[in-house]
Amino acid sequence: MTWDRELFPEPVSHRPGPIINGHVIGFDGGYSREVKVGQPILMAVLAAATVSRLVVRAVLSVLRAGTGAGAGRKWKELRKGPEYLVTTMRLRATDGVLCVMEIHGHLPQSALEPRDHVQVTVRRQKDPDLPPRVERIVNLTTAQLLTPHPPNLWSHLGPALLAQAVLGLLVFGTVAACVAIT
Repeated sequence: MTWDRELFPEPVSHRPGPIINGHVIGFDGGYSREVKVGQPILMAVLAAATVSRLVVRAVLSVLRAGTGAGAGRKWKELRKGPEYLVTTMRLRATDGVLCVMEIHGHLPQSALEPRDHVQVTVRRQKDPDLPPRVERIVNLTTAQLLTPHPPNLWSHLGPALLAQAVLGLLVFGTVAACVAIT
C-alpha cells in the first residue's frame, strides 16, 4: 500500500531551534513582505532632518547659490517600508522530521541545492503562526556560510537623510545650549 501525499501530506514541524541540522528538501515560491516603519521614529528623524535642511537653505540663500538640493522623498513614500523576499525552505532534520523555515532576503541561486547537508540557525518570529526565520545557514556540503540580510528601517531611510538628521540634532542642541546659557 502506498501513501497518498495529496490526501495525507507529511506533517511539518516548526522547530524553535536555535540550531537545526539536516538536508535541504526544496524551496517554495518566494513572495514579498514589507518592513514595518514605526511612525514615532520616522517623525523624529524627519524633524531633525528638516532643521538641517532649513539651516542649509538659509545659508545657501544668503550666499545666493540656490535654494537647496530638492525636496527629497515624501512622507508617504518613507512611511511605506521596503519590501524584501521571503522564501520558504523545507529541510529534513537528522532525526527524519520535515521542518519548514523562512529565509528573509536574497541568497545566491547556486548557494543551496536540494540534498545539501546544512546547519541552520533559526529564530522564532513575532507571529507564532509563521515558521521560524533563518538567521544563518552553514552549507556543510560546499563549506559556505550564508547570511540573508533583509532591509531594515535605517537602510530604508538612507545615509543622506540620517546625516541630515544628525546635523539637525547638532544644530538644535547648539541653539538649545545657547538659549540655556543666556
